[in-house]
Amino acid sequence: MSALAPNPPQPDVPKVTQPAPAQSSTWPPAGTAMAQNTPPPAVAPAGASSTPGTPTGTYVSQKIQQQRAELVRLQGTISSHNAELQQNRADMIQQSRNYHQLAAAINARLQVGTTPGNPELVAQWTQAQGELDKLDGSIGRLNRLTSATAGDSSMATFLLDSTRATYSLQGAVDEDHRQVAILEDEINRTVVLIERLLNELSEDQQRQNNYIASERRNLQLMSVAVKNGELYGPSLYNRPFVSAAPAAGGPPAQQSSAAPAPQPIGNRRPLVVIKFTRPNVEYDQQLYAAVSQALDRKPDAMFDLVAVTPAKPETGATSGVSARRSAEGVMRSFANMGLPLNRVALSATNSTQAQVNEVHLYVR
Repeated sequence: MSALAPNPPQPDVPKVTQPAPAQSSTWPPAGTAMAQNTPPPAVAPAGASSTPGTPTGTYVSQKIQQQRAELVRLQGTISSHNAELQQNRADMIQQSRNYHQLAAAINARLQVGTTPGNPELVAQWTQAQGELDKLDGSIGRLNRLTSATAGDSSMATFLLDSTRATYSLQGAVDEDHRQVAILEDEINRTVVLIERLLNELSEDQQRQNNYIASERRNLQLMSVAVKNGELYGPSLYNRPFVSAAPAAGGPPAQQSSAAPAPQPIGNRRPLVVIKFTRPNVEYDQQLYAAVSQALDRKPDAMFDLVAVTPAKPETGATSGVSARRSAEGVMRSFANMGLPLNRVALSATNSTQAQVNEVHLYVR
């Protein structure tokens, strides 16, 4: 078996650097701001898009230079407002994360059971309320930013009208009109950016207002849960309310803000019966569960809350007043749970079968 001969010396060949492989179509690349769940800019930066023109020495040329300078200032203002919007969005994301972390921690403790009015949970609830207050401040900044951007829109409209009027000025040369046309196009593009920014601001305001209103109701119910040391759930107000279909040929159904008229009890079976055999009867947890299940089965459900007094000769007006007060306490519990009170009719009656003051809840 012969030994392998060494390779003959190779001549020096210059190294050729291969071009880097083409990037994939994924955008943005990992590590960039957008890849880290940062919201994309509302509008493209518009700070340096104005095209400088060559002065021709005419009065019209001077007018064009003034208008161009105003456009550059306007574009800088728009870029500043856009940057402020992005910063405000980033702040709201962080505030929302802080709020939901606190809410999750409270619910986790309530889920496994804790003492009523646990001071640790009370402190966390207060912190969560503070984060929602910060979000309210962010909405206030959105409102101010919307007003400022609306002023930019008025300025852009005025500048566009002024630029178009330049065509009719005397003493212009062909180069002046060419520059006016370029300036007019740039102002039109700026107007589009402003309108886009206003749309983004309007959508953000509506979305954040709805979010905070919903979480305020959830936080209100959470305060009751912390007070009682029991886990409830989301506010009943946030449940979808399906409006009843109108009668054939009739006008569309309207949801009234007033409480519905009570209906006769008859032989209806109550959903919940609360017997007040002693002071401070605890019923919130069972009441929430029953109403929540009823809304799961019938999202457009209405409720009749009836204060029931024993119909005995020895019972007088005092017992009837006590039963009504108990029913009003249940109504306050509904309010804390977030159930719209225009879906609950309150009435009173007496019953020969009742031995103590009771409150009955019926579904219709």
